[in-house]
Amino acid sequence: MLGWSQSELAEAAGVSRTLLVEFERGARTPHRNNLDAMRRAMEAAGIEFIEENGGGAGVRFRHRQNR
Repeated sequence: MLGWSQSELAEAAGVSRTLLVEFERGARTPHRNNLDAMRRAMEAAGIEFIEENGGGAGVRFRHRQNR
């Protein structure tokens, strides 16, 4: 959604690119603090995580409020 490379996400989240590669391959499960860091980086870039609500969990761009 953001068009970020693995390197860009790793830098924004403060995690290693190797962690992301292994996570995407299913070879490793990141520690909770790394998952939280990745989530915070994406939220700071405008992504909103949607909790399970009967229709499934998901992500979307956060709505901008008009002022």
